Amino acid sequence: MTPSPLLSRPGAVQEEGGSVAVHYGDPLREQRTLAEGAGLVDRSDRDVLMVPGADRLSWLHSITSQHFEQLGDGAGSEALVLSPNGHVEHHLVVAELAGTTWADVETGTGAALLGYLERMRFMLRVEPALVTDAWALLSVVGPQGPAVLAAAGLPVPEAEYAVVPSGAGFVRRMPAIGDGSVVFDVLVARAELGATADRLLAAGATPAGSSAYEALRVEARRPRFGVDSDHRTIPNELQWLTTAVHLEKGCYRGQETVARVHNLGRPPRRLVLLHLDGISEDLPAPGADVLAATRTVGRVGTVVRHHELGVIALALVKQSVTPETALTVAGSSAAMDPDDAPAGVDDTRAAARDRVRAVRSATIGR
Repeated sequence: MTPSPLLSRPGAVQEEGGSVAVHYGDPLREQRTLAEGAGLVDRSDRDVLMVPGADRLSWLHSITSQHFEQLGDGAGSEALVLSPNGHVEHHLVVAELAGTTWADVETGTGAALLGYLERMRFMLRVEPALVTDAWALLSVVGPQGPAVLAAAGLPVPEAEYAVVPSGAGFVRRMPAIGDGSVVFDVLVARAELGATADRLLAAGATPAGSSAYEALRVEARRPRFGVDSDHRTIPNELQWLTTAVHLEKGCYRGQETVARVHNLGRPPRRLVLLHLDGISEDLPAPGADVLAATRTVGRVGTVVRHHELGVIALALVKQSVTPETALTVAGSSAAMDPDDAPAGVDDTRAAARDRVRAVRSATIGR
């Protein structure tokens, strides 16, 4: 992908192998900006698809996990494409606006998703297209985000997943990340990416790199497709079960697995937040094993340095792993966050808090 024009901003450091800035010189300060003020995050590396056509909503309803037939104009959502066995193959963030359904997806996955959509078209009146070259995404993140959007002359959606037109694109309000930092996605013509960023920066936003966004995303336990999920992931293991799956809808590929596991109430794994000791300068890579003694009990996904929590990670672990279990990841001690302890089990939460304190004290004592 062509490098973003925002990489020309002062202090920009390009993501390794990527096309956007991982930070602008001070990643921890940028995290605090997202948590306390308003940051502008360049997310123009995400793939963008559009689906016009009279049959688009009923068609998407039949091939994804979401209830698209109930998606009204000016509404957004999330959706999944599943395998016949219920494994997650694609994660979409969608917006329905003026006769077109838009979807932004993980970097590099758009072509494969378009291929699937093309195979499923049959004789229906739909025209899916990959339009990443023409459209790009920016995100305004933080409690001052509404003020920045208003000062820049952009609309401010009030409700979660609400979509409001803005020029030829739109502004969509997403669920908060971090400890309540509101997120507004701004879709713009790629040719206007730099000019739109200038407007938002002039309105009071501060440049923030992808690492700052990722840190708050991990804190909020919001998974990222292909990083926090693997080829065995089913929706029931992640919060996508509540954001991207309509449990009262049937007749889509993989639905039988989702319904069966939901009714049984015990998926094979669950997504948790881990605290790592942070002693190593090198963070574990996504996919690294989570060990209990010498036994593999899970895998880590995104691993970040958080401005308040230290080194934290999202991990898919077996249901048998309890919050008081001593864990290691790539040689680092790890502990499950107390909030991931079973609800109402106070002694388990206390043991988990003790484990986290012990892990974090290793970092403080360096």
